[in-house]
Amino acid sequence: MIEYFKRLYLDGEDKFLKIVEDNLAKEKKMFIVTANPETFSYGEKNEVINQMLLDREVTLVPDGIGIVKASQLLHFDVKERITGIDLATKLLDMCNKNKYKLCLMGAKEEVIKALIKVINEQYPNIILGSCDNGYIKDKDAYFEKIAKENPDVCLVALGVPNQEELIYKHLDKFKKGIFVGVGGSFDVLSGTKKRAPKIFQKLNIEWLYRITREPKRLKRFYESNVKFIFKIRKIKKRNVRK
Repeated sequence: MIEYFKRLYLDGEDKFLKIVEDNLAKEKKMFIVTANPETFSYGEKNEVINQMLLDREVTLVPDGIGIVKASQLLHFDVKERITGIDLATKLLDMCNKNKYKLCLMGAKEEVIKALIKVINEQYPNIILGSCDNGYIKDKDAYFEKIAKENPDVCLVALGVPNQEELIYKHLDKFKKGIFVGVGGSFDVLSGTKKRAPKIFQKLNIEWLYRITREPKRLKRFYESNVKFIFKIRKIKKRNVRK
């Protein structure tokens, strides 16, 4: 797992967004994985995800606070979180500014419809390509359809690790484009759900806000974050002994 941390983007969000914007302008292909503890944990038990996380053509950014804390324990100088929702929002701004083509996949049908409405109203210059929910049966065929449309940006909201696996599987079919798995971001972008207040974002405790809103998330948080930090402490101890 230590190899995953070695591949994390360390600088802050502003520098990273400039890289993304530059790649868009130059029509370079870029697959961004917004890493959280679940992502790295799946890498240890899923060979496709492991290969993806180690692939130098894939860019890993620290999304979850668990990844940031773990990085600090292992002495990797991660500047700050780069969240999927913030990245998706900035990409919408870039698409609107430059009249780029955007494709979407994921979430429930009512959510994707609400998001399309928001984009048409608030980002009128975006060229919308294929947009569909995350429950379509043949996702591979849908992605092949997207490839033929040659989008500038493709956002996929299927949750970890399904969104990353799907993008990675079809990435070589695209000549250009920024690809990001954005988890539950469509719910927030569409207005279906509210994001945590700014103070929670600033203090890196959005997870606490989500748990208070949806208590059932507590078990998932414990499994994917608390246990993850214990695992990282063990890794650190082993490295110290060496």
